[in-house]
Amino acid sequence: MTGEFYLYLNILLTFIIVTHVFRTNRPKYWIFVILISGTLGALIYFIFEILPELMGRPRNRKIFRSAQKKLNRKADLHQLEQRQEFTGSIDATRHLANTLIENDRATEAVAHYKNILTGIYKFDPDLLLGLAEAQFATKAYTDSIDTLDLLREKNPHYTSAAGHLIYARALEFNNKTEDAIHEYEALIKYFTGAEANFRYARLLEATDQQKALSIYNDILNTADIAPEHYRQAQKVWLQKAKKGITRVTAKIN
Repeated sequence: MTGEFYLYLNILLTFIIVTHVFRTNRPKYWIFVILISGTLGALIYFIFEILPELMGRPRNRKIFRSAQKKLNRKADLHQLEQRQEFTGSIDATRHLANTLIENDRATEAVAHYKNILTGIYKFDPDLLLGLAEAQFATKAYTDSIDTLDLLREKNPHYTSAAGHLIYARALEFNNKTEDAIHEYEALIKYFTGAEANFRYARLLEATDQQKALSIYNDILNTADIAPEHYRQAQKVWLQKAKKGITRVTAKIN
């Protein structure tokens, strides 16, 4: 049965590829390659004729790049796990934990951060910030808030826009809207980029639509006079701001 299966598979592949050669006006020598080499010939045809065409399409290029990034991240993660297991150093553990967050394994990252937040590193601001990020990624918003409160208590002169954004978002997702608004108001004064302003406006949609609309417009106006590299870097948030304007305008009208 197995032999018959492969025979029929080979016949089917040959028929499909030969048909594709004729329909796409490919060089006819491919027919002889496929007839002589069978499945191997079909594979060679796919690699040299079909795959480059697929890679040339914008949507497919995006898919391939995304898949490549995932493979690279997994390879990096494996190396970092080996390094952390071998050295057990603070630096190796921190890098491993950050990569675990990127790979949707934040629960493991929380455990790693807690393991190294001891001794002289017990109140290290960078490690506490990493723990808060990992906790946020696991939707443990109260824990993330508590960790960032501890960070500020033990390191009053430490500043981090990324940490401040996590704090504001954790408050928001923990239904502490007034506190979140207060933090966003402070954050947007120094945050680089459009994300903080967008998230602030998005939160205000429920309570102050006119102000939310004003902030969305400010985001786009700022982008209009900014350099091209800024618009490219903030493309996602600019698109979201445009949708926000449409959404809020419909509600107001």
